[in-house]
Amino acid sequence: MRKWLPLTAVCLGAFMLLVDVTIVTVALPDMAADMHTGFAGLQWVMDVYALALAALLLGAGSLADRIGRRRVYLAGLGLFAAASLACGLATGPAGLIAFRAVQGIGGAAMFATTMALLSGSYQGRDRAVAFGAWGAVNGAAAAAGPIIGGLLTEHFGWRWIFFINLPVCALAVHVTRKSVTESRDPHAKGLDLPGMATFTAGAAAVTWAMIRVGENGWGSPTTLGLFGLGAAAFAGFVLVEVRSPRPMLDLSLFRSGTFVAVMAAGLLLSGAAFSYLMYVSLWLQSAEGLSPVGAGLVLVPLSVAAFLVSAAAGRLLHGAPPRLTIGGGLVLIGAGALLQAWMLDAGDGWQALLPGLLVTGAGVGAATPALAATAMGAVSPTRAGMAGGALNTARQLGTALGIAVLGAVFHDGLRGGLGEAGRTLAEPLAGGGARQLLDAAPAGAAREALTGLVDAAFASGLRDTFLASAAMGLAGALAVFLLVRGAPRPAPPAPGAPAGAVTGRVAGPSVREPVSGTPAGGGDRPVHTDGDRVAHG
Repeated sequence: MRKWLPLTAVCLGAFMLLVDVTIVTVALPDMAADMHTGFAGLQWVMDVYALALAALLLGAGSLADRIGRRRVYLAGLGLFAAASLACGLATGPAGLIAFRAVQGIGGAAMFATTMALLSGSYQGRDRAVAFGAWGAVNGAAAAAGPIIGGLLTEHFGWRWIFFINLPVCALAVHVTRKSVTESRDPHAKGLDLPGMATFTAGAAAVTWAMIRVGENGWGSPTTLGLFGLGAAAFAGFVLVEVRSPRPMLDLSLFRSGTFVAVMAAGLLLSGAAFSYLMYVSLWLQSAEGLSPVGAGLVLVPLSVAAFLVSAAAGRLLHGAPPRLTIGGGLVLIGAGALLQAWMLDAGDGWQALLPGLLVTGAGVGAATPALAATAMGAVSPTRAGMAGGALNTARQLGTALGIAVLGAVFHDGLRGGLGEAGRTLAEPLAGGGARQLLDAAPAGAAREALTGLVDAAFASGLRDTFLASAAMGLAGALAVFLLVRGAPRPAPPAPGAPAGAVTGRVAGPSVREPVSGTPAGGGDRPVHTDGDRVAHG
């Protein structure tokens, strides 16, 4: 069994970094009460992790190609562990947000190297088994995050959602040092530091601007200034990439309409399917009175449906055009959000969400397996690693921007549902303080009236949020239907591979496989596959 130790090392890191995308969701009300933070602070706790992942994936992959993938993976594990400890010990929201950003940096270093480490550790059918197991772990992480977060928060306190990472990191470091050999690309080029800086600045400024919209409105000088800064930074990024001899992202890839559509689909899928779960969790715990575990269980059907449909899609939709699988999946995501908006009314419980969550999960399972294969099939083989990295960047950026955009919509919807009381009650409700407000009200008619007002406010805010999510999903579907033409057909996922772990059957005796890992750009090397399945995350 020693040959599977590299797989164990990679899966431990991948599971941990992906769990931490969602594990925080059900702990937000307890965090808000303990750290006395408001709605914007909670958004940043969620957002900054995804933002750091999105901003640094491509750069981390390039660095790993140059100095060694094992070295970067180990450094990522160490940084992730240190940041997790600091998050658990944080005494205020500013420190927690800062250390979550450092967590994201460590996560990017791990995520950018996992595929390359597996490619270098296994050949032939062992590689197929390894990629199938890696994909299954990815899917399990998405489903397990809310449950693990709920159990830890309810029984040990929210700080343990970070402390639990320490023994996992220690084990992953030990197994990696014992079993994984070093590899690098001898032809790797230098780092595109100006590109990394401008992209990070643009993404952070736009995300910050959207978060400030919920507080100050669209027309405030701060909001407009941040949007302007973001636009300038992204313009600088384009100029840097066009002029750079070794760009982090080759913008010529966007000459392909299929590639453009897949990038838009990846960004909008993450924003539409997952970003609203933060606000649903706040409602379930603060207004509906569910425990963290109960809130986590309510959200699980989405992940389970995605996992099951993804596994079935590989067999049932094999050979189907990607515009059908990706576009159809996004239509289902939009329909699921519309269904939740239609079924939720003031006074309804969590049961009203279940049909929509299942439909949304089915859409994720149908669309995600084809995304990576289609993105890489739309570019030359030597750009496959960069294309996969760009897609993963788009998906993480979609999560970060989706939380910010939907947060502004949710906040406005709360104020609208509260009417004249909106100015004074919207912020505490958005910050998870509904239970405290209700408990402080005098018993009798006053409390009943306040309960009705809170129910109406959350119904209004969540309906608007679901409608915005539906618009994102349907916009992504429209882009796919209009722009994807004659793209290569994606192969089915490996057995057990969930949404997000895509496989492609490689034709011919030799192909060029991205060894820097699909999540990041970087070098390529020839690999003899003899028809093996090669997974692309």
